[in-house]
Amino acid sequence: MGPPGTFSEEAARLYRPQGQHLPFSTIAAVAAAVETKMADEGVIPIENSIEGSVSATLDLLIHESSLAICQELVLPIHHYLLVKPGVTEKDIKVIYSHPQAFGQCRRFLESCFPKAASVASLSTAAAVEEMMTANGQAAAIGTARAAVLYGAEILAHHIQDQSSNETRFVVIAPTDHSPTGRDKTSLCFAVAEDRPGALCNILLEFATRNINLAKIESRPSRESLGKYIFLVDLEGHRQDPVVTEALERVRAKVALFKVFGSYPRYTPASI
Repeated sequence: MGPPGTFSEEAARLYRPQGQHLPFSTIAAVAAAVETKMADEGVIPIENSIEGSVSATLDLLIHESSLAICQELVLPIHHYLLVKPGVTEKDIKVIYSHPQAFGQCRRFLESCFPKAASVASLSTAAAVEEMMTANGQAAAIGTARAAVLYGAEILAHHIQDQSSNETRFVVIAPTDHSPTGRDKTSLCFAVAEDRPGALCNILLEFATRNINLAKIESRPSRESLGKYIFLVDLEGHRQDPVVTEALERVRAKVALFKVFGSYPRYTPASI
């Protein structure tokens, strides 16, 4: 997702260094390219260690696509404040970037540029391009690669609020990954009836089989206030007998059930 110089491009280059990389401006467009066979796979962000889950990706997986997650990778995120050559911090009155980048650099901006206007861009790379065509009072939050690509200067390094800032990306494809012995499965479900213990009753299907849940969160169902869809990442592959049994038990208890895919758990040495 995004033009050259974005974190998504960096993740795609990390995942498939020798691949042909096709940039698209939105997460939905990446999915459409894979669904229509314009692309073999798509790399999209799903969660950040500071800002949390990427809503557009979750909504795509739940409501809008039948594509499966076939791989995951984690990318360290380092933000830079970029300017036109010769521009100083005293000149800056407007800062361009993607909303996620603004959220990840909130403390830096509040401390160093409290009066500067924030302008949202489609991507961090688009922000740098917009900054370079604006007047000399602009800056952008972007990547070191974007600075090279667009001829910008780095005014400040590693401006993210947390030094351990990371984004998890998933690779989407027509099918998920075959079992490797060290896998993760992502799914969603909605309880059939909102009553005390309903969620606990479902989660017990995993607990009693000693299946570890790596993550659980909820999203609005889009139906009405108070109705939610639960998203779960669990350790194991959907074809593992014990996981298969648990998933079938959960499927029988819920109103909505969808497995997004099983794929190798990320480890730095595996990518």
